[in-house]
Amino acid sequence: MFLSQPLEKAALIIRFLKPVTWIPVMWSFLCGAVASGAFGWQDLTGMKFILGMLLTGPLASGTCQMLNDYFDRDLDEINEPRRPIPGGSISLKSATWLIAVWSLLSVVAGWFIHPLIGLYVIIGIINAHLYSANPIKLKKRLWAGNIIVAISYLIIPWMAGHIAYHGTLTIPALAPSLIVAGLFTLSSTGTMTINDFKSMEGDRLAGIRTLPVVFGERRAALIAAVLINLGQLLAALYMLSIGEQIYSALTLLFIIPQFILQFPLVRNPGSFDVRYNAIAQNFLVAGMLVCALAIRAAKP
Repeated sequence: MFLSQPLEKAALIIRFLKPVTWIPVMWSFLCGAVASGAFGWQDLTGMKFILGMLLTGPLASGTCQMLNDYFDRDLDEINEPRRPIPGGSISLKSATWLIAVWSLLSVVAGWFIHPLIGLYVIIGIINAHLYSANPIKLKKRLWAGNIIVAISYLIIPWMAGHIAYHGTLTIPALAPSLIVAGLFTLSSTGTMTINDFKSMEGDRLAGIRTLPVVFGERRAALIAAVLINLGQLLAALYMLSIGEQIYSALTLLFIIPQFILQFPLVRNPGSFDVRYNAIAQNFLVAGMLVCALAIRAAKP
């Protein structure tokens, strides 16, 4: 049952949509737009950009978060019992209606920006089902869950941002963005692994085979660190290959503070995971924008 007061209802829905998870997806859209070469500062107040932010934030990301909570309600009873569904604040019927409405709004918003982006939104919603819903539930299957989330958080919104401002759908036009988004997806797979530390107890009981459950905390943290660094190192090398030495050097510089923070992370993953992501993620996303600017600069 929803709470009676309108403001309390709105606050509950916002909590269900998890605004903190929107930021990486919105940032990926921005990076894709910058990489397109057709996006300028004046576009920040344009209707297309505002619609893109609504789409990648509260609409599409919010839909996926609601789906995750809906299908993971049994796990959340163990790991996070205060979430809206296990806490009883939102009934399953209300959650179903919200998910249906938000899914429709997301697809329509994507289609208004570009018909292909509407298709991307559908793919993202399908990915959210594959990740959380039985019997497939990719989050149970070691690497598969983190990979599909990283793709949905990075490649799909990055390419959506690129296509929104550069409608040329040719391999030469799209390849630089696709390569860089793919490399940062590799890094993002590592950061997704760090997110798994907080739910180890429930995952173990439910048979969810995350990296921390299978390999233990320290080995999983080491694997995550290698993936995070490798993706960014390869992105820096790609910047070098397209003749953007300064942007390549900047990308490398942003790896250094992350590398330093990975030592306490590997030593004590369970107590440093949240702090690591809160600090290190800033340098990773800064590297994404640097690479997007490099792609823009390299355009003929």
